[in-house]
Amino acid sequence: MRVYLPATTTVLRTLVDEGTLPGPHTAFAVTPQLREFYELSDAEADLEELEYAALLGAARASLRLIDVDPTAARRRVVVAADVADDSVRPIDDPDTDRGAVRVEADIRVRDVASAHIDGTDAEDDVRAAVNVVLEADLGSEDAQFVVDQVEGHELAWYASQEMGSALELL
Repeated sequence: MRVYLPATTTVLRTLVDEGTLPGPHTAFAVTPQLREFYELSDAEADLEELEYAALLGAARASLRLIDVDPTAARRRVVVAADVADDSVRPIDDPDTDRGAVRVEADIRVRDVASAHIDGTDAEDDVRAAVNVVLEADLGSEDAQFVVDQVEGHELAWYASQEMGSALELL
């Protein structure tokens, strides 16, 4: 199963240097709840669109991780990895994102399909969003507007073998 792991540049550096991120992890994936949401909203989403929705959920969660990691670059990071289906279970909590899952397995470099990282043009918006993401989670419309600004930036795609080089550019 493809999962989208929210991360920071610090976490990505650990993955590249050590070759693994010990589990468990909270990640995002195409869950039955995510599929059902799109079906109920009359959206005819194909698998690629559902995976993109899961990636966006992970990108938003990355903001929360950046908030608690002062050494991380102010750029969202998402690691797309393929893990065994039996190591993944949906998080059945109405207060979590529809695509949230718990991954019991370690994430190894060899499991990584790609990494997605903000460009330099997003740093100011990421910094602002990190400062208010928890307020947005609690329903503040003003904070949500700030978070929406960063979500307007597309994450750059890097193949797994390019992750180290991408980190060198930061």
